[in-house]
Amino acid sequence: MISEQQRASIRRLFYAEHWPVGTIAGELGLHAETVRAALETARFNRPSRPRPSRLDPYLDFIRETLDQYPRLRATRIHEMISARGYEGSVVQTRRVVRRLRPKPKAEAYLRLKVWKGEQGQVDWGHFGNIQVGRATRPLYAFVMVLSYSRAMHVLFTLDQSMPGFLRGHVEAFDFFGGTPRVLLYDNLKSAVLAREGDIVQFHPTLLELAGHYHFLPRPCAPARGNEKGRVERQIRFLRDRFFAARRFRDVDDLNAQFRDWREQWAHARPCPGNPDQTVAQALLDERPALLALPEHPFDCHLTKAVTSSKQPYVRFDRNDYSIPPDQVRQPLTLVASHDQVRILDGSEMIACHTRSYDRGATIEDPQHIEALLAYKREGRALKGRDRLTAVLGQAKPLLEQIIQRGLPLGSAVQQMLRLLDDYGRDEMELAIATALERGTPSPASIAHLLEQQQRERKEPPTARLDLTLRAGLRELRVPAHDLETYDALSHTSEDEEDDARDS
Repeated sequence: MISEQQRASIRRLFYAEHWPVGTIAGELGLHAETVRAALETARFNRPSRPRPSRLDPYLDFIRETLDQYPRLRATRIHEMISARGYEGSVVQTRRVVRRLRPKPKAEAYLRLKVWKGEQGQVDWGHFGNIQVGRATRPLYAFVMVLSYSRAMHVLFTLDQSMPGFLRGHVEAFDFFGGTPRVLLYDNLKSAVLAREGDIVQFHPTLLELAGHYHFLPRPCAPARGNEKGRVERQIRFLRDRFFAARRFRDVDDLNAQFRDWREQWAHARPCPGNPDQTVAQALLDERPALLALPEHPFDCHLTKAVTSSKQPYVRFDRNDYSIPPDQVRQPLTLVASHDQVRILDGSEMIACHTRSYDRGATIEDPQHIEALLAYKREGRALKGRDRLTAVLGQAKPLLEQIIQRGLPLGSAVQQMLRLLDDYGRDEMELAIATALERGTPSPASIAHLLEQQQRERKEPPTARLDLTLRAGLRELRVPAHDLETYDALSHTSEDEEDDARDS
């Protein structure tokens, strides 16, 4: 770089004295390119005369339009001036609009000063998606910050539902040891249902929470993010310092890791605005100024009316939860927390399950499944009893005596059906009559009589082939199909052959 004095000397020697560039460089001790660069700047420093443009007649119109509508797009202005006779390109219009558009004035903000225990700020943060089994669920963070001490509580959840919103408040109040007098909200759907100017309609459940803990909910003014800047900065701090590159098993593990990190790092840092104290020390100073907690925490559970279908399951949050089989098609009440699902019949709890955040999962209680199997077995016994009484004339008195003797009727019916399949109707009729005459009405006695009749006829014993040890498959029955279907197929084949021969 050369000084202005050197540049003036170069220009005087070149233009007034007509020295060559090399002579000037040698006398002044400069490089020849430096001398040339000093001479070339004269061309670029000359005042340029604006060239006339086809947009010149429309400049006043563009200025007036932008003064009235400062955010109007350049393409719309181009359409307006084209309708008034402009034939130029939209590119030139964009350049002129960019130059003439009024610049917004930067707004100055006052530094907000709050007292101890006066205010807290609440907001949600989105932290991407996580995989839970077969389901992909969004990960959110409920964040509450005390404006004085900057102490914060964070609850990671898999939705932004009202139960999670309420749970975040209750856990935050428990951690802080009290409640701030005012809680500031953005226009969240969980907090504000409708707003018209200064008239705000809060969510009724939030009002119940506020009445329980005696705080005042207050919404931010529209487009005034600076009013809740403390919680927004904490969410950004949470993303950068805690969540980035962190591994976790599930949401419970992530919340546990946050609590450790908050104690070791977040609350151990100097308090913003009061560097002489840490956040943890500022929270200790602020706690006595917070409102006292009520005797009982607010109920955060989700309660809804449900009805099961013909199957003994209740659908909730894309998963099925089992209920006792005698409760199908009944109006029930489902009560869900973040980790548990309870199903009530009136005030009586009939099922309790661990909550699943998977998709399409079936959560079953082994007792419900056993009751369902017993119910099915009883139903099969009734069907088998009808079959016995329809086929065997002596079956009804036999079953009556079995009941009188206190024998298990279901297993007796199944044994009798197997004997009927092995020996046939005539042999069974004879054996049942003999057993009734002898006063030994039991499946074992009838089986003994059938084997005795078989030996008297000198026939080989009947051998049963047990293909499985599973009771459900042993009791499985395959219905007989109509064989006329196969006859129809054979007739169709013969007709096709006759058509082939005729052709």
